[in-house]
Amino acid sequence: MEERKCLNTTGKKGCTATPVQPEREQCSGVVSTLAKNQAQTAGLGNSTNTVKYRNQDFEALRSKCLSRGEQFCDPIFPAAPESLGYKELGPNSPKTRGVQWKRPSELCSDPKFIISGATRTDICQGALGDCWLMAAIASLTLDQKILARVIHPEQSFAKDYAGIFHFQLWQYGQWVDVVIDDKLPTRDGRLLFVHSADRNEFWSALLEKAYAKVNGSYEALSGGWASEGFEDFTGGVAESYELSKAPSNLFNIIKQALSRGSLLCTTIYGSRNEMEAVTKEKLVKTHVYSVTGAVEVNVGGSKVQLVRLRNPWGQTEWNGAWSDNSKEWDQVLPQEKAKLNYSAEDGEFWMAYSDFKVRYSKLEICNLTPDASNSNRVSKWALQQFEGSWKVGSTAGGCINNTDTFWINPQYKITLLEEDDDPVDNEKACSFLVALMQKDRRRYRKQGQELYAIGFSIYKVPVELRGSPSVRLQKDFFLRHSSCARSEAFAHYREVSARLRLPPGDYLIVPSTFKPSKEADFVLRVFTEKQSKTQELGNDVSFTLSEESDITERDIDPSFKTLFASLSGEDKEISAEELRGFLNTHIVPRLGDLKTDGFSLEACKSIVELLDTDGSERLGLVEFQILWNKLKKWMESFCKFDLDKSGTMNSYEIRLALESAGYELNNKLNQLLVARYADKGVIDFDNFISCLVKLETVLRAFKKLDKDGTGFAKLNISEVIYLLMHLHKTA
Repeated sequence: MEERKCLNTTGKKGCTATPVQPEREQCSGVVSTLAKNQAQTAGLGNSTNTVKYRNQDFEALRSKCLSRGEQFCDPIFPAAPESLGYKELGPNSPKTRGVQWKRPSELCSDPKFIISGATRTDICQGALGDCWLMAAIASLTLDQKILARVIHPEQSFAKDYAGIFHFQLWQYGQWVDVVIDDKLPTRDGRLLFVHSADRNEFWSALLEKAYAKVNGSYEALSGGWASEGFEDFTGGVAESYELSKAPSNLFNIIKQALSRGSLLCTTIYGSRNEMEAVTKEKLVKTHVYSVTGAVEVNVGGSKVQLVRLRNPWGQTEWNGAWSDNSKEWDQVLPQEKAKLNYSAEDGEFWMAYSDFKVRYSKLEICNLTPDASNSNRVSKWALQQFEGSWKVGSTAGGCINNTDTFWINPQYKITLLEEDDDPVDNEKACSFLVALMQKDRRRYRKQGQELYAIGFSIYKVPVELRGSPSVRLQKDFFLRHSSCARSEAFAHYREVSARLRLPPGDYLIVPSTFKPSKEADFVLRVFTEKQSKTQELGNDVSFTLSEESDITERDIDPSFKTLFASLSGEDKEISAEELRGFLNTHIVPRLGDLKTDGFSLEACKSIVELLDTDGSERLGLVEFQILWNKLKKWMESFCKFDLDKSGTMNSYEIRLALESAGYELNNKLNQLLVARYADKGVIDFDNFISCLVKLETVLRAFKKLDKDGTGFAKLNISEVIYLLMHLHKTA
């Protein structure tokens, strides 16, 4: 994977480190987002209250099929070419010729979901480059409790069979229940992809199909790291070790991780020309192996460290020292050999730990609880989890190399409260682990999109701001301060993580892509060994609305009254059309370099709607004076925060201008306003005014509804419809 480097603000080498443009969110999208947030707050998506993937209810669908005497056909992931892939496995590609989708009952006379328990020998790789997934599934079988949560072992081809199965997967912070039909891709009567050594056993093939479904296609599963599968089957967090730089206690870390049920895998790096090349010692390069055991055996009065590995192919085994039936086993007591099952021809083999470190390149460990894998004791970590997004123009600031925009990235504060019980080298500090994961990138491969280079930086919160409930740091802070910790690399991985130790205190975590203006959703997880507090900064909404009821006609300057009289005519009120003529004739020419297409009639109707207090849909003298005061204030904000003096504002200047005008909005609202009012990332003056008018209209409406000042407003259905229709008029 490519790594990128960026500089800290001192100019020294700092953190080490490539979207589908979403459609603008419509009302239905906003409502769906609000409903999702409320459901997650209520606990939907945890391991006991799973989300129904794409709203497919397994029990309801199966009951419907049984009542009709039908077998389920999945309309979302159909038995069709598009489910196979888009390029190498795309429609009419050579690799898909002759493929037929068949149910297990068409492949054998007595299909079984599981035969004599699910074991790691049930996973044999097929014609798909997903050995990383096979290694994860094989390791999953070592913990039957975890496996049962994923595959629902009570399923069968006998009782209540209707051609439908379901699996439980962890997807980006929540557990989802995934429904599939049992039509599987075959060629010449055999399964094309993963299969069991028993031709009438199908749980592994069906699990692979469920995983292909949530990722968009089978081809989307080609290439990856086993830790990705580990996390999606357990909800755990992964760590990795470069074996060329292995810590001295890594063998003990492996033993402890296996004893806790953690999932482990390893691989040998190779060039593109060495993809799955077999060495003379029968090891496969760029291939993912499961690590399934670690023991010490007695040989001539001394201990030899051994590790057990499994090739997902189910064959092609290491032929060096400690391989099956090698001479080294002659020196081991028979009772020890019997325990280690050292000679089965099943793709699983032992090798000396010293050989393992030399021949393999990378070790991945998925901590299930997650526990501190380099500790001599088992300790349960606390988890804080946040969903966020990088959006062009509002929160996609890129790494610290991009000094003008880095500060607009989402920011999260962590307060480390308690020191570790067992300090390292007598250094008092707090242990924690940060994991940043970008979402759904496999699904975007068919559009030519790949993983972005992602990473995070951690900053010490200044003394003067400690204890503040919500402190969002801005550009000047990042220009003056360097990070105190960070991810090792900005890398094109689904997830980057780092295990860190820092003194107690307040810290700021800033996740970002390496380059700015890259759009993606992400999940940030923070695991702490001891008590801590974590919160998203800039997630609160606050506002200051000017009091306007104090203005009377006596306070208005005579020259302004004369101007109003010349505009209003005999009825002494200004309509939206008259206001438009005034703004475009008297205000727009005074804007100088500020770019504007002039005020539209709809914008002027919105302004009148905001300030009209008597329902006449016109502005009187006092109302017009209030508008004039607002326009002057808004013009000052616009000019002040048009930092590059372009006559327009870019999206992050908008945020500063809104804060100056008294509106503190969270990331999601800033993203919404940019999407609604900015054009190609910039906003001109009239759109800026329209944005402020809409915002103030909404906030004044809320303030009236929040009679007790609690920050909550309770509406019935009639009031919701009225409010939404009213706000639509001012859009």
